[in-house]
Amino acid sequence: MKNRRMAIWMTAGALLLAAPAFSQSEKPTGHGQAVVTILSKQHGGIPAEVSQKDVSIKVNGKPATVTSWAPLRGPDARLELVLLIDSSARNSLGSQFSDIEHFVNGLAPNTKAAIAYMMNGRAVFVGPLTADHAEVLRALHLPGGSPGSSASPYFCLSELAKNWPSGDRRARREVVMVTDGVDNYERRLDLDDPYVQAAIDDSVRAGLVVYSIYWLNQGLADNTRYANNTGQSLLNEVADATGGKNLWQGIGTPVSLQPFFEELASRLGNQYELGFSAPLDRKPAAEVLQIKVGGSAVQVTAPKQVFIDRADVAR
Repeated sequence: MKNRRMAIWMTAGALLLAAPAFSQSEKPTGHGQAVVTILSKQHGGIPAEVSQKDVSIKVNGKPATVTSWAPLRGPDARLELVLLIDSSARNSLGSQFSDIEHFVNGLAPNTKAAIAYMMNGRAVFVGPLTADHAEVLRALHLPGGSPGSSASPYFCLSELAKNWPSGDRRARREVVMVTDGVDNYERRLDLDDPYVQAAIDDSVRAGLVVYSIYWLNQGLADNTRYANNTGQSLLNEVADATGGKNLWQGIGTPVSLQPFFEELASRLGNQYELGFSAPLDRKPAAEVLQIKVGGSAVQVTAPKQVFIDRADVAR
């Protein structure tokens, strides 16, 4: 009997000693969310409904678990949108105000919107984030800034991401930048531009989906083919990382913004919220996301980077 008790105590002690080793070897679970746009591969077609079973993802090249997948439609699908206009944009942008007004007036009634101008490295709001779209448009005015007055569009995007004018983390956060994308602090083409990378990281952490519409800025330095190509490349980088799109049709300012706003409206109306869990290899950080949707002839746009947080942190 005594020997039996001794064996039980020794077994229990061994398990207690082994428990920390087991817990240390197991990686904590992280949680992430992303906005995914699903469009038909046929231009103007209605995309097929996509169910959760059709979706598979990888985080940092390793399979991750899809925990939720829901279409973002109806009164409960809250959307917050900021139209971020470069203060250095040429005043010819005024010829496109009717297209801007048509787009804002066409937003869903529960969409909160606001207009801000890029000035001195900041996103300066001229009105509140509101579902009163008439109030939003009352704040629309010509940029009126001198060449370089925005400092860098990427400074302004970072500042907006860090100071989003709402604490509602259940709402989609989407940005439409109107700029030529030229970084006055790094005019050469550098896809590792530190200011662009900082803007991407800040946007991913804040859950922003960033779109851009090309409009030429004032100043001779911006009016070159090299500057055009550089700005477009950097805007593409930001849009791809966040799951948005750089809306443009070539070099130079577009004749009309209407086609871009029509595509943007289609994208906003065909989005899903993806929730997932994945091992948290380190402290909460931006990680690489890959997504695959099977069974449907659809075009998928998803962020290439997502923020992974601890699973116990509510978002």
